[in-house]
Amino acid sequence: MGRVYLDHNATAPLRAEARAAIVAAMDAVGNPSSVHSEGRAAKAIVEHARAQVAAAVGCNAVEVVFTSGATEAASVLAHPKVGVDVLIEQTAHDALWAQSSMYHWEMKPHGPGHTYALGLANSETGVITRPPEKVDGQWPVGRAAADFLMLDITQAVGRIPFAFSWSGADFAILTGHKFGGPKGVGALIIRDNLDVDALSVGGGQEMGRRSGTENVIGIAGMGAAIEAAMRDLESGVWDRVERLRNQLEDGVEAASSETIFVGKDKPRLPNTSCLLTPGWKGETQVMAMDLAGIAISAGSACSSGKVKASRVLQAMGFNDIDAASAIRVSLGPENTEEDVTRFVDVWSEKLKKHRARAQAA
Repeated sequence: MGRVYLDHNATAPLRAEARAAIVAAMDAVGNPSSVHSEGRAAKAIVEHARAQVAAAVGCNAVEVVFTSGATEAASVLAHPKVGVDVLIEQTAHDALWAQSSMYHWEMKPHGPGHTYALGLANSETGVITRPPEKVDGQWPVGRAAADFLMLDITQAVGRIPFAFSWSGADFAILTGHKFGGPKGVGALIIRDNLDVDALSVGGGQEMGRRSGTENVIGIAGMGAAIEAAMRDLESGVWDRVERLRNQLEDGVEAASSETIFVGKDKPRLPNTSCLLTPGWKGETQVMAMDLAGIAISAGSACSSGKVKASRVLQAMGFNDIDAASAIRVSLGPENTEEDVTRFVDVWSEKLKKHRARAQAA
């Protein structure tokens, strides 16, 4: 039997549309900053992709800055005009937390340059967080007030409706490989006319926001992928994925009454299930399922292969042992009922063996 891939929140398979756009862009020999015909052709590829991203996330094309991914995009928080003080949501992705840890930020009640950063949809649990609403022109964050709001929309793009324009946010970050684009390319969305220092200085590319010759091939693939992802969203593909996710959870619940479905009582992404079985290490489950030909994860895949108790689950009130007992199953449009059945059958069998070993110990 072939392998079953159930780790789309880590990275989605490359879409056919993205592959075609990448191959076509390989023939563009010019530098997008060059004024000759070859350069203008490369520039046209970049601008077409910029328009595709803007249409997908509901912003103006001039607000899209291409980067190497969401992590680089998040580094805008380190800039003085934005990051005097930054408050990171407890369940935010490590790409945001790493910025906070590096600069030892702490939101203070008064003063300019406060930013509130949170994930619109959590990568580990799929739980969707509703952005706050402004009060007297500022973002209320506990007892403090923030001048700026950053949304990590990495997991949300193409899976749930979103528009930067109606979110009210000042910044948003995303990356191409979450919705079927190539790895190593992403974008920072900056509200038009917002005065922010460049991510990197040099030749002044990306409207002076991020210098360096653009990754034309990757950008072309990202643009094609996000356009295809939006077609899927509009056609109801994720409704079918949600039914598969629910079918999977029903099967797990029938096999294990002690398993907790984290976030099931909250709005969630249609494809994500966080299964917490107390006393059964997530790392052990991931390895056992991998040997059986099924790819899942034990949380975020952005920590250089490290497996540890989930900070997100700890923030949700789970103790260290339970937080280390969770796995994440994240489906995609290509998954089938057969994939779900196979997961439930294999996982249930592995659980029986785990219980038998625990009783014998």
